[in-house]
Amino acid sequence: MNKLSFKNFTKSLIVITILVNMISGKLLAQSKNPSPLNFPTPKNIDNMLFYIQRDPNINTAIYAINYQENGKINKSDPIKAYWIRYAEKGEKKDFNYMQRKFAYGIESKTINNEEFELQFVSYKKLPLTLKKMDSDQKYHVFVSVNQKRIQVEKIFVRIEGGSFWFPNVKYAEVTGIDASSNKTITERMLLK
Repeated sequence: MNKLSFKNFTKSLIVITILVNMISGKLLAQSKNPSPLNFPTPKNIDNMLFYIQRDPNINTAIYAINYQENGKINKSDPIKAYWIRYAEKGEKKDFNYMQRKFAYGIESKTINNEEFELQFVSYKKLPLTLKKMDSDQKYHVFVSVNQKRIQVEKIFVRIEGGSFWFPNVKYAEVTGIDASSNKTITERMLLK
């Protein structure tokens, strides 16, 4: 093989390697979140703490601080949760009774004046903490996933089939700020 053809062969090999890496990277990203839906990011939501998105549609559950008229948190019911129904022109809608009591609702317990323990009614194995932080004087929700303490910004729940009462939940991903590094992270957990 002469020098010119070897040089062309080397360039071709480099280009092919780059293309294969790009394609495999896209496939890996798709396997991480195989949902075919393009989820919108909620914007300009008053007092929003975090949100949940899940298959089978783009409707988004919003979890916000429930302030009283005097501007203080409602200690007996600190979280206000509702839908933004993006699939229906972005209409805001309260959870219905079944969703509130059996699926997306939150139960709370006061720990102290500025801290609450939260649990989803449908999955009690994931305790959350609502806490007012000294650093910014705002409430934030924290959770521990895979030995990491995360300030929750969003949760994605991958559902493949099943029914309302028994959805086939593959996993949940929590995205937020890692409390130890102050960097954005996403941690996946299998729900059982």
